[in-house]
Amino acid sequence: MLDKLKSWARTLKRDIAALYLAGRDARTPWSARALALAVGVYALSPIDLIPDFIPVLGYLDDLIIVPLGIWLAVRLIPPDLMQELREAASGGARIPVSWTGAAFVGLVWLGLGVWLFRLAT
Repeated sequence: MLDKLKSWARTLKRDIAALYLAGRDARTPWSARALALAVGVYALSPIDLIPDFIPVLGYLDDLIIVPLGIWLAVRLIPPDLMQELREAASGGARIPVSWTGAAFVGLVWLGLGVWLFRLAT
């Protein structure tokens, strides 16, 4: 079972890299490109929407939201193009950390903080 879990994690990591490449490929349909970029930016962001130190909920995005977004984005990309992108991702395509995703998550937290402050006053 541990080997199966490790294999799934490697596949997930490869698909994140492939989605990053799909978001920048002109052959990717618009809807798939938008979702691929959103999932890729969030998955590669150094900051989580729900911080990991929050019990149970902190890992919810890592265990459910990200894999579900990856699955949906992969389904929207034509199979032959997805296979090509997976091969490129397996070949060692370098994927940067997404500071755009970090900024987005930071803005969400800032907006939530302002909303809660206004609600409390």
